[in-house]
Amino acid sequence: MATRTDAPTRREQILKEAARLFAERGFHGVGVDEIGAAVGISGPGLYRHFAGKDAMLAELLVGISGRLLTGAKRRLAEADGVPAEEVLDSLIEGHIDFALDDRPLITLHDRELDRLRDSDRKLVRQLQRQYVELWVEVVRRIYPELTEPTARSAVHSVFGLLNSTPHLGRPGALPGRGTTAGLLHRMARGAFGAAGDGARPPGE
Repeated sequence: MATRTDAPTRREQILKEAARLFAERGFHGVGVDEIGAAVGISGPGLYRHFAGKDAMLAELLVGISGRLLTGAKRRLAEADGVPAEEVLDSLIEGHIDFALDDRPLITLHDRELDRLRDSDRKLVRQLQRQYVELWVEVVRRIYPELTEPTARSAVHSVFGLLNSTPHLGRPGALPGRGTTAGLLHRMARGAFGAAGDGARPPGE
């Protein structure tokens, strides 16, 4: 998620290029030498930073799940006393930043999650469940008629919508970051609104 303005470290550069290459050509279609070349160091030089490609993949997928959760917790803490509608808007904005700025990681998660060792995959799932539950709590404050399972399903559905960005075409083909972000935000709020409307008894 792009909130930092300081220059990335070499380790971060390696991870960014690894994510891009893995997403474009698949985990097994990319060699260590190619990742090294993308950041201007020798393939063997990567081993000063990572034990191998498996370690890069684990750090990418565990890392983004952790950053999403941390970011959501920070937004909730900063929004203490703020109306739930605004809190939900903040959560949506944070996820949209991820969906637009880290598109290769979405592709990587969809394709390569099963390649992680069991402990790393379980950690990713654990972090993701915590992230979902933060959203569920906020959504139910706005739409109390939703049961927890229904709210959870709505949250997962909105994630699917927001995480569709890798399928929207090349970045240059999109209508612009601000326009795309606004469209995604309206669609996410519309989806939650539809879920809430559908749960209300007839006549209300």
